[in-house]
Amino acid sequence: MEIKGEIRKVQRTGGSTYIVSLPKHWIEENRIKPGDGLVVKRLEDSTLQILPPRIQEEKKAAEATIKISPSDDPYKLARKVVSLYLVGYHVIHLMAEGRLSPPQREVIKSYVREKLVGAELIADSPNEMTIQVLLSYPELSVRDALRRMFLIASSMQRDAISALESLDKGAAEEVIRLDNEVDRFSMYVIRQIKLAVQDPRSIKEIGLRNARDCLGYRLIVKSVERIADHAALIAERVKLINKPLSKDVLRGILNLSNLANTMLEKSVGALFKEDYDLAEEIIVEKEKAKVLEEKVAKLTLEIPHEDSINVRLISESLRRIAEYSSDIAEIVLNLTIAEILK
Repeated sequence: MEIKGEIRKVQRTGGSTYIVSLPKHWIEENRIKPGDGLVVKRLEDSTLQILPPRIQEEKKAAEATIKISPSDDPYKLARKVVSLYLVGYHVIHLMAEGRLSPPQREVIKSYVREKLVGAELIADSPNEMTIQVLLSYPELSVRDALRRMFLIASSMQRDAISALESLDKGAAEEVIRLDNEVDRFSMYVIRQIKLAVQDPRSIKEIGLRNARDCLGYRLIVKSVERIADHAALIAERVKLINKPLSKDVLRGILNLSNLANTMLEKSVGALFKEDYDLAEEIIVEKEKAKVLEEKVAKLTLEIPHEDSINVRLISESLRRIAEYSSDIAEIVLNLTIAEILK
């Protein structure tokens, strides 16, 4: 196998010490001085990783400050906070010219509480707020956070269809609220992946193996987000249906829902078990969702127009959930193909 990079010869000095020179450009890039300590780590594949010391500039980069004026839109400020969270800042200061307005303060607090996993408001005064991300890699890895997203999204779909069966609008409303929980974990995973891309040394720390995993998991997160969105859309449609649906229509929707949920659960299994064959099975099943959706569409011809529209949109969302599950399976194929060739 061709080794890319510079070849440095190992030299022996004294009786048992081996040394190798370091590239000058790397020394200068990391501002390393004679006498500085370097961390040498032995990885699982027996390679060595050399880490430069944490310089002061890197520590400062972990903090950001947003200057606020009384006229600033609260939601615009909140989006800035989310963006800084996503790109990896650990401490975010909000400094006001005078005082933070009540709407500014309330919206920012709401975003931190409802959308940012691991973030806490550690300082709150009339003219300043400080947000700190307290969660570390070992406490919640990317795979664990993604597994949580899967569980919530799958539960949302099942609960939305259950609410349709009983026309329970309270249960439908609860499904809609859960969408925020999926978004929270989604942003946390995106934050961790972006940090890993900026610093490849942390890829294994967040629970992934290599840069290719980062791209694959980023795409999977987007698919799970969309699955949760469609489950919420189903719940929204349930709230608009006032009369119980016929047994035939319900049976058609349940068949489509069971297929979509089974595909989602299989895609989870294929990802975490790294099962290429199982992922292939899911992709083949995608065409079944279109057939079942068409069957529901024919059955809606016999129900009132308004309910017919809502049922069609529900079945469309279920079909889309099946398709997003298939998309996840395709990514699993890409992540695991190298393993089956060994």
